[in-house]
Amino acid sequence: MATLQKLVDAEQQALKKGKNRKDAIYAAYDRFYKGDIAKEIARGTQEQGGLITEQDLANWKVKIEEPTTTNYRGIDVYKLQQWTQGPALLQTLNILENYDLKSMGYNSTRYIHTVYQAMNLAFADRDFYYGDPSFGTPAPMHVLLSKEYAKERMKLINPERNDPTIGPGDPYGFEGKQNPYQDLLKKWGTSQSSLQRNNLHPDEKFMEAFTAGTTSVEATDAEGWVVSITPSGGWVPACIAGNTGVGLSQRMQSFVLDPKENPFNVVEPGKRPRVTLTPSMALKDGKPFLSFAKQAGDEQDQLLLQFFLNMVEFNMTVQEACEAPSFKTLQMYSSFGDHERSAGGLTLNSEMPPWSRKELSRMGYNISYQDRTSGPINAIYFDWVHGTFWGGSSNHGEDYGIGW
Repeated sequence: MATLQKLVDAEQQALKKGKNRKDAIYAAYDRFYKGDIAKEIARGTQEQGGLITEQDLANWKVKIEEPTTTNYRGIDVYKLQQWTQGPALLQTLNILENYDLKSMGYNSTRYIHTVYQAMNLAFADRDFYYGDPSFGTPAPMHVLLSKEYAKERMKLINPERNDPTIGPGDPYGFEGKQNPYQDLLKKWGTSQSSLQRNNLHPDEKFMEAFTAGTTSVEATDAEGWVVSITPSGGWVPACIAGNTGVGLSQRMQSFVLDPKENPFNVVEPGKRPRVTLTPSMALKDGKPFLSFAKQAGDEQDQLLLQFFLNMVEFNMTVQEACEAPSFKTLQMYSSFGDHERSAGGLTLNSEMPPWSRKELSRMGYNISYQDRTSGPINAIYFDWVHGTFWGGSSNHGEDYGIGW
């Protein structure tokens, strides 16, 4: 509370001196990153053995970036750049656009298998190629997000069985270029740490790390402004910076130390870890169509994908799409904890019928069950025909919508 009051005081003092609203906000910003709050953050961090300095805080700047995007059946979907996992949803959509998902039936065995396989192809690329594009030469995202690359990747999908060995593709080779990480690509998944964490049966610790929570906010107004936000940082148990009450981010655990795992996400000073945070926006005919996001670590883009398909392919309302039971692949490497994965791991809703369970087991899946698999997802749908907004929130936890 004292830190928040200091920010309010900085703003109010600037306004009394005749500063405009923008400059007053920056006065509060400067007090946090360059003033007495910054000094206490640095002191408290170093007192506990941390490395953050006052200069680190003073040098930090927000980066304004162009989003990544793809078009799915006439809808433009936007995600953050590859320092997040967001583009994996776009890659998955590019693959799935080649299938008649609607005819398969919502959550049928064939539908689950097809979407699961497409996600695994995209997440394997995430695990090897995604990282902060501000460092070094970034991976060729224009290839990873191309329709042509998606068609090549989909050829690897076996319609009858899960492939627990699926790995990253080669976007460089797709353009006839030499992959600068070819040797590392051949060794992907073979490091000692990777071999130790190929668990077939995820335990409670693994699932807790895999679904680590965060928060999401979707908001819009009558003037047409719309935002999708997924903020996160120091969650419980948190390390607090001195007497500021500020919880320090725990996202550094999403870095890797071995280039064989991901040469683009090896820890470096000043670098952003490849995070799971992944707000989403979709436009149709140049107008807002959906603003959607969710919490829960590596689950985020796979459940946001299914939410989006629920609306676009199965004509659900936004609330129905938020509440509809989803399924989860555990085959990608977790971004948290020991970076484990469960090859062939599939989490289904407990109400999945026995014949689907039997068919999916036969197809090579290691199945676990959860009573609630709907999200939690929060979303806003824009109904331009009637000039209204539709809000949706999963019946999963502390998620709700407010209108005024």
